[in-house]
Amino acid sequence: MHTVEAFLAVADACNDEKYRYRAGRIIRHVICWAKENDYRLPEHFTKEWKVELDMNKDKPDDPFKPYGATPGHGIEWARLIVQWTLSSSDLTSSDKDEFLNTACKLYERAVEDAWNADGCPGIVYTTDWSGKPVVHDRMHWTLAEAINTSSVLYRVKGKKKYADDYGMFMEYLDKTVIDHSVGSWFHQLDEKNKLKNTVWPGKSDLYHAFQSMLIPYSPVNISIAAAVKNSLKDR
Repeated sequence: MHTVEAFLAVADACNDEKYRYRAGRIIRHVICWAKENDYRLPEHFTKEWKVELDMNKDKPDDPFKPYGATPGHGIEWARLIVQWTLSSSDLTSSDKDEFLNTACKLYERAVEDAWNADGCPGIVYTTDWSGKPVVHDRMHWTLAEAINTSSVLYRVKGKKKYADDYGMFMEYLDKTVIDHSVGSWFHQLDEKNKLKNTVWPGKSDLYHAFQSMLIPYSPVNISIAAAVKNSLKDR
């Protein structure tokens, strides 16, 4: 996922389309895996790229290789697919429609499975392959990506649902996740939205929160660094 993000950024920065092409090759594989698993993305593979759906089933809360699907990654992939689709000049209109619809399905599956899944607002960290929550913690980066993707999908598709989701996520951010006393976002909350620090002690990560305040106001077809640069040039 972050390799795709990097390839798209390099393509924009260097005006070299081979990196966009490479991103697209990865995206096509990801979409195949998503479709095979009802739009819940596999996280783990053998060295031969065979899907390992049961990896760490006996240790589901592994901090970096948890069992099951990670809805936040489905949400983030959806945005990257939109960016790649709308920035690629070699796709037909029907291809673009198919990729954009797939991005919507990834996002909607993740939100349906994970938002308010246990009676409290927030996006659960992981689910099993039927969509049942496994790790109920709320990670700040997941909310940041939900803010980004809902705003992007609204601008691309124009559906009120995505605007409503954006408002819902921003309200939760303001009421629960922003630390209004000393600043930044709480990085990890439990299923009752109480502070937890088993994965994210302190507030070491700023870029997710920073990007989520920029991406909703930037063009949907270019990387955030290029968007910021272009915006500064226009002033």
